[in-house]
Amino acid sequence: MARVLVTDSLFIFDEHVRLLEDAGHMVCRVDRPDLSESELVDLVGEVEGYILGGIELVTDSVIEAAVALKAIVFTGADWRNFIPGHELATQRSIAIASTPAANAVAVAEYTVAIMLLMQRRLIELGNTGSQKFLETGSLEEATVGIVGYGAIGERVARTVLSLGAGQVLVASRTQRSDFGDPRIMMTSVDKVFSESDVVSLHASKEAGSGYVGHDLLSLMKPNALLVDASFDSAVDRDALFDALSSGRIRAALDHALDDRFGTIGPDIVFNSNAHTAYNTRQANKRASDMATASMINLLAGEPDPYQVNG
Repeated sequence: MARVLVTDSLFIFDEHVRLLEDAGHMVCRVDRPDLSESELVDLVGEVEGYILGGIELVTDSVIEAAVALKAIVFTGADWRNFIPGHELATQRSIAIASTPAANAVAVAEYTVAIMLLMQRRLIELGNTGSQKFLETGSLEEATVGIVGYGAIGERVARTVLSLGAGQVLVASRTQRSDFGDPRIMMTSVDKVFSESDVVSLHASKEAGSGYVGHDLLSLMKPNALLVDASFDSAVDRDALFDALSSGRIRAALDHALDDRFGTIGPDIVFNSNAHTAYNTRQANKRASDMATASMINLLAGEPDPYQVNG
């Protein structure tokens, strides 16, 4: 019987615990998302499997303490940032798997929702707003730019086109010549920012913290909308504040912003209280299904399609 550590309670439902138990494993649950390194060191010594469901970091020190560990499964796609000890884990033949695209539908859905929120000015026209009649923008005939064309970016593109967008301009590390739709076109990042009515960010963290700064924001059309449901530091906050406070562009973000942004009106900026685009029951169950299946495979010594290390 293998002991499997599961952190946090967002992922791995009761049905998944039963699946692990039916496979002959004992689940040790710690209902916290933010375990410290020292706490993890104390927990991993005797476990053979570890499903990382929180935001704790699996460092080299944690890997060194995990003398029996055979497999780590991260309930998301950004496994490198949450498992900085992945190179040592690989050296020790600890398998690592992730759950790519499990939340793609949820994030794409949220992205389009906040696009429409801002284009149709729903905050101002709703019962908490001050406006009763406004001519608004729309996605119809709009040029939508997408930076990063993975599972989320592709779904956003298809959705906005179904809502009447005129064209989608794509900038991505992976170059493509055929998107299966002539309205989707590959171009440069500069052209995405300069020619789009709406720019939506979906690049991975490999793009670098603050990769959207003054230079790119200055290229945007007057009154264009920046939508950011990607990683928290994709947009340089100082550059964003300057661009928004001038009233030249607008933004909708799935991130908390500091207090200075509270001086900017809801017609210019919308932001969530915390990163939440990924968080639907359907997405969490999909990630849990994938993580549980991977853990069972890896502990049995079977190949797994979502293993990310050698």
